[in-house]
Amino acid sequence: MNLIRNYRNWRLYRETVTELNRLTNRELNDLGIARASIREVARKAI
Repeated sequence: MNLIRNYRNWRLYRETVTELNRLTNRELNDLGIARASIREVARKAI
């Protein structure tokens, strides 16, 4: 079960990073997210 949970968390992390990277700098700024902190935000989303 731990392996499945880890895989799901990794997928959620990758999807979050991908979606945030698709946003423009202005859109990220509107959300209060700096492009450099996308990975940190994605980790917190899990």
